Amino acid sequence: MNIKELNPDSSPQAAFGARLRKEREARGWKQEGLAEHTGYSSTHISAVETGRKTATLRFARQVDNAFGVVDTGETFEREWREMKHGSLLEGFPEFVGYESRAVEIRLYEVGVIPGLLQTPEYARVLAQSAVKRGAITEEQADERIALVAERQAALVRSSPPLVFVTLDESCIRRPMGAPDIMDAQLTRLVEFADLSNTMLQVAPFNMGERRPFNLPITVLTMADRSLASYAESAQQGHFERESTCVVPLLTAYHQLQAEAPSQAASVDMINQVRKGTL
Repeated sequence: MNIKELNPDSSPQAAFGARLRKEREARGWKQEGLAEHTGYSSTHISAVETGRKTATLRFARQVDNAFGVVDTGETFEREWREMKHGSLLEGFPEFVGYESRAVEIRLYEVGVIPGLLQTPEYARVLAQSAVKRGAITEEQADERIALVAERQAALVRSSPPLVFVTLDESCIRRPMGAPDIMDAQLTRLVEFADLSNTMLQVAPFNMGERRPFNLPITVLTMADRSLASYAESAQQGHFERESTCVVPLLTAYHQLQAEAPSQAASVDMINQVRKGTL
């Protein structure tokens, strides 16, 4: 049989396929053997390995299960996310993979509504503004909008995570798009707060120095109670899986929650902003 030579540098798809073949052969498996472990046909696997077919998220996860690399730093899911969302900051594609499996999500955001709570219209305003600045392409904008919807799917899975959100007051006061878009977004926040698995608080400007964070931060708790965090600036993202580094962030987040107004008071503030009475 003629085996097609692969050039991993030719494209992200080719790099994915080349690594898939390398890992399969390292285990002494033929394509039929990997097919048995993943539920995909050997023809499908051959097409992915040679770059004729692009892998899906489900395929990447099945491969991770077959190779026993789930919850490691070298998963095929991580490579798939980096391939699909190449315009995103370093560390973010890996973070999204963990976020989708977390049992508890704690996040603090400044300036904009976080992706997990964005309406499609709000997400599109953000993406299109980046296009107008020349920061991303139209195709990358569409990918970002699709990623928002993909991430939000984790909130309605059969066993949804507990989600704790604390927003800087700037998130609800900074207008995005037409007034009706912002109104719908603020309404979405109120609806989010009413869910049984969520907690929403707004950290007002007058918290001043009592605010433990100056930049956005997300802390994840996984099913095995391990911790992970993600933080980013304008040009750099950092995903941390070493729990000893994340514990101080979790402690600071608890301090933030203790200082911020209650959910009821926060929802009241959002409604007043929405109605223009505050």
